[in-house]
Amino acid sequence: MKHFKSFLSTHMEDFIEYRLQLGYSGKAMVHHLKIFDRYVVKKNAIWASFNPLFFLEFRTSLNYENRSKNMGLRMVKMFFNFLIRKDLIQENPLLEIAQLPKNQIVPFIFSREETDLLINGIIKLMRKTEQFYLGDFSAYISFLLMARCGLRISETLNLLKINYMPEERTIYIEKTKFKKDRLIPIPKSVVAEINNLLNLRRLFFDKEDNPLLLVKGNQTKLSKYYMDLRIKEVIKYINLDQPRKVIGTTNFCGPSHHSLRHYVESRTMPNVILNAKYIYENTGDCSNNNKIHSA
Repeated sequence: MKHFKSFLSTHMEDFIEYRLQLGYSGKAMVHHLKIFDRYVVKKNAIWASFNPLFFLEFRTSLNYENRSKNMGLRMVKMFFNFLIRKDLIQENPLLEIAQLPKNQIVPFIFSREETDLLINGIIKLMRKTEQFYLGDFSAYISFLLMARCGLRISETLNLLKINYMPEERTIYIEKTKFKKDRLIPIPKSVVAEINNLLNLRRLFFDKEDNPLLLVKGNQTKLSKYYMDLRIKEVIKYINLDQPRKVIGTTNFCGPSHHSLRHYVESRTMPNVILNAKYIYENTGDCSNNNKIHSA
């Protein structure tokens, strides 16, 4: 399947194949190169068109935030480095183009009261039918682990039953976001709820084949999409739904799963003045983007 239509199409396909062989994912590459490819077609560009001004005008034409513009131009720059290695051009016209300043990220942080409200809302919205009950209970445990222990959503979804040690009241996280292992203490109340989940699984399944801790009624993995639906539903239910806002060069995030992790950070460091830069750099990305506060 051909992704591109400009005179650079063959070279772009070769570049993608080269990057795939190195182990990189092709989705982001194709996305950014498609945008550039359409711009090349629109401008009827030829080899002689590729000067720094061409790429500055291309960047200006993108209706994205600075961070996304930088990512797109970085991919195009790598593509032109590839063209140099193929002896198609002598120098990279993007070499001297500086990145745009990134927007400051201001994450949404739940207060203690809002966190409790959210957890209670999740319980009230749990569907009691056989088809959905186990999946909703597993989602509830995932939210508990994020809100009470500071786990990332991906860490909760990938937990194995053997990672949970009820007697020690700990959870072992293998290969976190930064490729480190962690041993997480968990409160007695969360231990009790996880034990309830495991007892429920014994009622649901005659034989358990899935080693994951959190599963749905058909023994399939609890997905992030499933969790996204649950968080959106409960945020609306407790009247905390807020859209992501961009004001100037600042992104104000809306509530998301990650807001629960930010809440745990705010509770474990009560003497730290929470600012957007500190939270963003120390707890990871913010993808659903309005406020910073702590209880």
